[in-house]
Amino acid sequence: MRVAIPHNLDNDTVRQRMKAKSHEIADYVPGGATVETAWPSDDRMSMTIGAMGQEVSGNVDLEPGQLVFEVQLPMMLSFLEPMIRGAVEKGGQKLLAPPKE
Repeated sequence: MRVAIPHNLDNDTVRQRMKAKSHEIADYVPGGATVETAWPSDDRMSMTIGAMGQEVSGNVDLEPGQLVFEVQLPMMLSFLEPMIRGAVEKGGQKLLAPPKE
């Protein structure tokens, strides 16, 4: 599953917000989840998500003008793709939002 979230921010700002808010990703997964993140490069965050007894891997790539979430859904969870896609779109916008003061 690939979900692109358009934005008009520079990659430094996106990177800063993603690093500051990556601990919130589990909050956007329907049904609750555990999420581990790492930054193998400046423009890629890798994720391991545990939810509903399954573990999925994915990446978030910072591209000019968009943040791209890619998650490898196991066949068992493929029927949930529309719901997961919606959660990623909504959660991605929240991760990109400026910090609350």
